[in-house]
Amino acid sequence: MTNQVQELRMQTGAGVMDCKKALQDAGGDLAKAVLLIKERGLIKAEKKAERVTGAGLLESYIHNGRVGVLLELRCETDFVARTDSVKELARHLAMQVAAMSAPTVAELLDQPFIRDASMTVAMLIKGVVAKVGENLRVERFVRYEL
Repeated sequence: MTNQVQELRMQTGAGVMDCKKALQDAGGDLAKAVLLIKERGLIKAEKKAERVTGAGLLESYIHNGRVGVLLELRCETDFVARTDSVKELARHLAMQVAAMSAPTVAELLDQPFIRDASMTVAMLIKGVVAKVGENLRVERFVRYEL
């Protein structure tokens, strides 16, 4: 079971106890446990959605010298803003804006994620919220194109 817990943690980024509980609830089925973790993570993410996001980071992305994006991603603390998970999310979001050209944050959140069309951008953000344990919010962005 220890190997399964480690595998589940690698796939989902969830904590040891969450992985253990999910595996027990899924009867040892790794695929079902992944689904349980995702469902539970989304529930946790929705509970955190009302928290104040007073910290954050700016991410810039330039594609082939022709499209540029500056994106503001907000979170609750500077500590979380410096984590690899949040930095990676900000990078993916800036690339999403460059590729898909959403005019507003709301439209960005509704778009299918460019790296995995089975999820929306909002679902991607909720997954990272579940992983880092803080509210994350795209505050604003700007896109320039030649």
